Amino acid sequence: MKVVIPTAGYGTRLRPHTWSKPKPLISVAGKPVLGHVLDMFATLPRLEEVIFIVGYLGGQIEAYVRQTYPQLRCRYVEQPEMLGQSHAIWLAREGLTGPMLMVFVDTLIEADLTNIEQPGVGALAWVKQVPDPRRFGVAEVGADGWVTRLVEKSASVDNNLAVVGFYYFERSEDLISAIEQQMARNAQLKGEFFLVDAINIMLEQGLRMRTRSVQIWQDCGKAESLLETNAYLLDHGRDNSDVASKRNGVVVVPPVFIDPSADVSESVIGPHVSIGPECSIRRSVLRNSIVDAGSHIVDTTLSASLIGREARVIGRDRILNVGDSSEVGFS
Repeated sequence: MKVVIPTAGYGTRLRPHTWSKPKPLISVAGKPVLGHVLDMFATLPRLEEVIFIVGYLGGQIEAYVRQTYPQLRCRYVEQPEMLGQSHAIWLAREGLTGPMLMVFVDTLIEADLTNIEQPGVGALAWVKQVPDPRRFGVAEVGADGWVTRLVEKSASVDNNLAVVGFYYFERSEDLISAIEQQMARNAQLKGEFFLVDAINIMLEQGLRMRTRSVQIWQDCGKAESLLETNAYLLDHGRDNSDVASKRNGVVVVPPVFIDPSADVSESVIGPHVSIGPECSIRRSVLRNSIVDAGSHIVDTTLSASLIGREARVIGRDRILNVGDSSEVGFS
């Protein structure tokens, strides 16, 4: 089994943080989003290779994976032009044969991956019912349970079976062939080749695809949803309040994650706060916020805030979205 992870997007909805680091390395609940994605594959049998399609600041992704997941066999392919999801996968076509999983890097789901290879099933699409499907791609499923078509950002609300950006293909070479047909037809939207069009070509040619439902689908694509995902992960296993609450002069309101190397004093932390390594927090109140590595916060009350790496924030009650190496509150 091979896993393909496109990571080359600019992450414009998470500016200013993505000026200085790629979106997959944005921190949530104590580790980069990419770390949570890779952890999903811990129970995957026969994991042969993880293929990253990288772009802007892609060297940071390679460095993170090499340091944190040295046991993984990885390959890195550059996507110099942002021509879409299908184009990204096509660039990784060399040696891409047999079964594969494809996941978008801002998608965190809870799914059982131990039994995905089924006789007679050529592909799987993980889905979730949503109140308003118009922001998402949806799967149209026949009465027999087989997928008939995928629709990107449907105008109708009648079908609420949203595709969550997680797919299995029994034969990745068939997907590559369909992408080449898609590009030959110039089947694109706003200058990008979307994966659903390639899958629809496969369905037209007889692909037998099933859906699998997920109950948990967390988005890490924009600031407000990143904070929601942070809160969910802290509520479900990433909390280290028991250890964090032993610090002298610190009131911890669970759940929180405070890196052991962070220096926190005379402060109230929580609920739903993540503090990265080597941070310094003094005389401050933080709730529902993420503070990335090496940042300094003094005499400040923060809520619903994202603080980047090595930022400095001093004074006043605030809601902030501060990028890496920024300063707020200095005269």
